[in-house]
Amino acid sequence: MNIAVITGASSGIGEEFAKQIDHLRGLDEIWLLARRKNCLDALAQTLTHKVRVFPADLTQPKELRKFYKALVKSKAQIKILVNAAGCGKIGYFESLSIEDHLDVIEINCKALVGFTYLCLPFVHKGIIYQLASVAAFIPQPNFSIYAASKAFVLSFSRALNQELRERNVRVVAVCPNPVETEFFEKAGDECQASAIKKIGVEKVEKVVATALKKRKGDLSLSCFWSKAIYITSKMIPHRFILPIEKRLLTTNHCPIEKKLSMDRRASLI
Repeated sequence: MNIAVITGASSGIGEEFAKQIDHLRGLDEIWLLARRKNCLDALAQTLTHKVRVFPADLTQPKELRKFYKALVKSKAQIKILVNAAGCGKIGYFESLSIEDHLDVIEINCKALVGFTYLCLPFVHKGIIYQLASVAAFIPQPNFSIYAASKAFVLSFSRALNQELRERNVRVVAVCPNPVETEFFEKAGDECQASAIKKIGVEKVEKVVATALKKRKGDLSLSCFWSKAIYITSKMIPHRFILPIEKRLLTTNHCPIEKKLSMDRRASLI
């Protein structure tokens, strides 16, 4: 049985991948994963393929047992794997809690690696889409952990693509500009989110369509600005770019947040 597996399918880019993959041929079922079952159920009702819904927190391996057992029982062959689950927190590094930072690393890095590892034995002559970002190309003040996590995803994806070539499995890092989804609503600081969007906002439909049409390479860039940022990151030393980025991402309406008090920091030890 040939299937597509999509994480983060309850909204945003993951949801759009499900909608567009639904139009592809050669699949028997689409399997959706996210924490919000009601959103997955609603999405499943709109798709023409047979759909299986797996409500799960990818950071909790125990919650993936049902999914893994289903893979084994159905003798599934994953033709398309989309790792679209992710999160980010906007703000100065010291102004956010350590829990916020570790959550980003847990979801964007650890969970992605773990789920990829879990699925790989079932991937045959298929393709894996890993959701990265243009933030992967250049460090981002005020968005430091998120950008670092996406740099990890990009590096991991490119290395894995080379490793899996002999198995006819491709790995593509999808690196969009900011996209109009609920991501920024969850990311925190509204005015800094607006500043980030100044570099250009992409349509989620185009991001996904470009990735699905890509036949070569390990990187999917879907607009002029994402391509420009990628080229700039290769040509200009980052020490010249970072001060400009900091100015762009800090406005008069977004003053530098206060650092954590020593009492608060001590409570983390």
